[in-house]
Amino acid sequence: MVAGYDRRAIEEPARPMKFPRTIRMDVSDVNVFPLAAELNEWAVTGTFAFADADPTGMSNKEQLAFKSGWLGVGSFGRSTLVQVAVIPDEQFEDVVRRLAAHLHERYGAPDMLAAVQAARGEAEYAAGLSNHPAGTLLAIEREFTEDGVTERIRVIPKRDEGNHARIWSVVEDES
Repeated sequence: MVAGYDRRAIEEPARPMKFPRTIRMDVSDVNVFPLAAELNEWAVTGTFAFADADPTGMSNKEQLAFKSGWLGVGSFGRSTLVQVAVIPDEQFEDVVRRLAAHLHERYGAPDMLAAVQAARGEAEYAAGLSNHPAGTLLAIEREFTEDGVTERIRVIPKRDEGNHARIWSVVEDES
């Protein structure tokens, strides 16, 4: 690199960064999680929140948040599904700042520098999971194992014409 000149910046067009964004297919998140994420929040896996969790001491809602909840970075509520979306650079940096403040305040990061480093790692991990076409739905599955918490990301495939596979249906209450 010549002073101030990065050849890659000219030769390789910048690809827009993709990131998970919360969605709601129905109202179930409001009913099943201790706190539901707001619609269209940027999200990270949020698995760090369960690093020291005791599964026997969790409420049913906390267990569901553990098993299948993405963490919205805004409300810090949970969402069952996220959709891959393009995130502008300044919003990515806002995710890092918000998450860093949350890690410092809620999880006792020793200082803001450590919190920012951890938040950036979480945000970059979430961006890496979004290596799919925009609009792709992602779900998360977690479990406790002998080695700690494991997580799997599941891609929910699209059907023809851009529609996602039906994973449940809404039935009117007949009472």
